[in-house]
Order: sequence, then structure tokens, then C-alpha cells
Amino acid sequence: MSDTVPQAGSEQRAPAGPEPDPAAPAPLEVGLTPTGDAEVDARLERLADADHLATDGHVEVYEDVHRGLRDALTALDARPGPPAPPSPYQSRS
Repeated sequence: MSDTVPQAGSEQRAPAGPEPDPAAPAPLEVGLTPTGDAEVDARLERLADADHLATDGHVEVYEDVHRGLRDALTALDARPGPPAPPSPYQSRS
């Protein structure tokens, strides 16, 4: 241990590390609430892939997620429902 007192202006500085790149991708860390639909949840989790890409790579991820969510909604319309009730009026030929 040294008994010398550092003189003014002779402060020791930590070696400078690499400067952070402001253009580097940074995670948004947006919370994700499960929807209860496994297909939809998987698509939403895919959004996290954009956190590791440069901005110009986000479009591909967003379009993929949008396409998947649109397909999931379309599939809801395509599911068979109960049969339509018979019409009380029959057409006459």
C-alpha cells in the first residue's frame, strides 16, 4: 500500500473501451402477454428476432409475423360451424 497522495490532475482513468455504436441494434424489450392460442403466440414471439437485426432487417420479420397472424385469422373463418337451419320456404321450380 502506498502512502502517496495523488496530485491534482493526475487522476487515474479506466482504459477507454470501445464506444457504443448508436446505430447498432438494441432490443426494445417489449413485454409479451400470451394470448392462449399457440399459433398466435409463436408468431408474436418471432417479433423478438427483430431485436438482433439492423433496422433494414425488421421489415422481413414484421411481414412474416403479419402474414402468419393474417393466416391465423383467415383460418378462423374457414373452420366449419354448425349447419345452417333449413329454410322454411323452399324454392319452387
